[in-house]
Amino acid sequence: MDYITNTLDNLVHQTAFFNLTYGNYIMIAVACFFLYLAIKKEYEPLLLLPIAFGMLLVNIYPDIMMSFHDSPNGVGGLLYYFYILDEYAILPSLIFMGVGAMTDFGPLIANPKSFLLGAAAQFGIFAAYFGAIWMGFNDKAAAAISIIGGADGPTSIFLAGKLQQTDLLGPIAVAAYSYMSLVPIIQPPIMKALTTEKERKIKMDQLRPVSKLEKILFPIIVTIVVCLILPTTAPLVGMLMLGNLFKESGVVRQLTDTASNALMYIVVILLGTSVGATTSAEAFLNVATLKIVALGLIAFAFGTAAGVVFGKIMCILTHGKTNPLIGSAGVSAVPMAARVSQKVGAEADPTNFLLMHAMGPNVAGVIGTAVAAGTFMAIFGLF
Repeated sequence: MDYITNTLDNLVHQTAFFNLTYGNYIMIAVACFFLYLAIKKEYEPLLLLPIAFGMLLVNIYPDIMMSFHDSPNGVGGLLYYFYILDEYAILPSLIFMGVGAMTDFGPLIANPKSFLLGAAAQFGIFAAYFGAIWMGFNDKAAAAISIIGGADGPTSIFLAGKLQQTDLLGPIAVAAYSYMSLVPIIQPPIMKALTTEKERKIKMDQLRPVSKLEKILFPIIVTIVVCLILPTTAPLVGMLMLGNLFKESGVVRQLTDTASNALMYIVVILLGTSVGATTSAEAFLNVATLKIVALGLIAFAFGTAAGVVFGKIMCILTHGKTNPLIGSAGVSAVPMAARVSQKVGAEADPTNFLLMHAMGPNVAGVIGTAVAAGTFMAIFGLF
């Protein structure tokens, strides 16, 4: 009888109920809320769903992220090995290759002025950097946090790892991906507040056709120019342009399909669950995390506003031929931010079609965020 009692007692005490803290239950509730947003609201579900589930797993069973150094048998938890691929910038770089293979750079090539709108939207990054310094973060931590302003999750993870800010990687990545998912909620009020209805109704001229040769030369030239100036951007810019060259060359269809489909989705699963698994209650529920989340929102709002304001300047300089709404797409959330520009423009005039025009600043923003990360790496050095 004692044997049965002891066995049942041991079994009961092995359940998670006896090991979880109040913080773990809070994070489980947060994970369920993110799952709701991903499934019910469809806010960037490909990213938010695996992140939320990783968050759920680590707060029920923390050992799933245990390092092999801390494990009594020398074997780490499953998601710890996924996380190593984040820490060493492998998964973020592969994500960029997939993005390149899925993205048409034609609108940017057809309208090179889009580069300026993409650059203007990076203002949020530098606003967040100085805000983080003011809040007490050191230079490297502030630089890693600031990339959230570009609404670029892979680059945020990449820079945090390169600047040895792995203790902040979880909150930074979750904040970046959360704001990417909430682009349709955060951006429209800012866009409408900074533009008039007349400006939102502006119809832009059709973009010129872009030749196949231009599309092939573009990734090669960008790689040479950007990586010569900032060699530290090579893992991100190089992979982005390699994926795009796969697509535009037309001679490696199998590689294009793999990079944009199978490989991309595998990497999203690994990256999303491992990022979510960094959000244990001990790591996430603290003042520093709250500061990062607040800075991310401020940075994202500043980046959106700066893009729209520069769009208004371009509207004046082009004598009303540029719709300022496309400036908001200068953040790196591809293609969500471009879709939001289209949606807000269509609300003012259902016959207005801004999507392709907004894709120019959108892809320029991806390059701009990678350049900003490379600039920080050049300033603060790599490990």
